[in-house]
Amino acid sequence: MMDKIQLKALAKVNLCLDVLKKREDGYHEVKMVMQTISLYDELEIRKVKQPGIQVKTNLYYLPTNENNLVHKAADLLQKEFCLEGGVTIQLQKKIPVAAGMAGGSSDAAAVLWGMNQMYGLGLSRKDLMERGVRLGADVPYCVLRGTALAEGIGEKLRVLPPMPKCYLLIAKPGISVSTKFVYENLHANDLRQEQHPDVDTVIESLKKRDLGMLAAHMGNVLEEVTVPAYPVIDKIKRCMMEEGALGAMMSGSGPTVFGIFDTQGKARRAYRSIRGAQLAKQVYLTVPYNVRRQKEQIKV
Repeated sequence: MMDKIQLKALAKVNLCLDVLKKREDGYHEVKMVMQTISLYDELEIRKVKQPGIQVKTNLYYLPTNENNLVHKAADLLQKEFCLEGGVTIQLQKKIPVAAGMAGGSSDAAAVLWGMNQMYGLGLSRKDLMERGVRLGADVPYCVLRGTALAEGIGEKLRVLPPMPKCYLLIAKPGISVSTKFVYENLHANDLRQEQHPDVDTVIESLKKRDLGMLAAHMGNVLEEVTVPAYPVIDKIKRCMMEEGALGAMMSGSGPTVFGIFDTQGKARRAYRSIRGAQLAKQVYLTVPYNVRRQKEQIKV
């Protein structure tokens, strides 16, 4: 066992996101293709003698108590395994907050994995995923990482072939979108057939490793709500397409937009255009994360 561990919590985008219906329990049935990207938060977890959980972060407005998923993840394992002492968690946020990129869920997944290693709990990846769903629907996927089909409320996962090599431009405008607002205004049970994205064709494009086919068929049904409410999202999408993106789409419930580019040069030009037009507050150029090629020792 070890006294501290350092981790990277990776962000995700949705290559396709469909909402099938609203369930009687209030949750929504989804069918979506998730993709981990190489944009990450950094965490350090350290054992301390004093019982409890202390969370520190570089963002003053983030909660550091039980309202933070990082705190909830540590508390879950502390209580289940009656762990002695406490932990301090230093969280360095780089993933945009409230952006549809599962930053909080990924941080929680990293804490589950890290404490499992630190305390020698012997939990398998499946065990961690089962505990993760208690914290949030995206947490099991963030434990899994890579390219995956998510169904149910997001907890039913199937590994898919990795995304073809490409460059991803991430742009988050200076607004925050309430996931609750988006889903409450979607009226999922009344959607027309043509409003649903073609998830199966996106999966087929991954099997064929056809980047153009993937970009042409990806879609996000939540844009039906978010884009009319926040027109800047559409402006960012159009800017990316004008600069050579194969496709551009909102991730999750937004407001982050990502564009897929086949060359780094096109992606950099789009980066400069979005910055120059002041369309986004945070802009990053990154690549898909491929589990099979990942060489880092620390991974979920």
